Amino acid sequence: MEVRKASKLIGQFAMVGQLGLSLLMPLLMCLFACYLLVSKLSAPLWVYIIGFIMGIGASMTTAYKVYLSVVHKEEKKKIKKDPNEVYFSKHI
Repeated sequence: MEVRKASKLIGQFAMVGQLGLSLLMPLLMCLFACYLLVSKLSAPLWVYIIGFIMGIGASMTTAYKVYLSVVHKEEKKKIKKDPNEVYFSKHI
């Protein structure tokens, strides 16, 4: 029983870590792209504002997709199939 609890706890920590990375990485990538634009192409500094806004939008989109996948996985766990139900590959 303890192994199941530890496994569930590790899975929850992994989901929190994945959510954190999905929030952080798009923002960092957009800001790095802005840094390259400013340093290599001599773009104006206000490009960072656009990059920040785009990074926040991308991170929220990614976090929403992670949230939907977690909710979908939890719904699949809750739905239990009836043993008497006939499926496509299970006939009478």
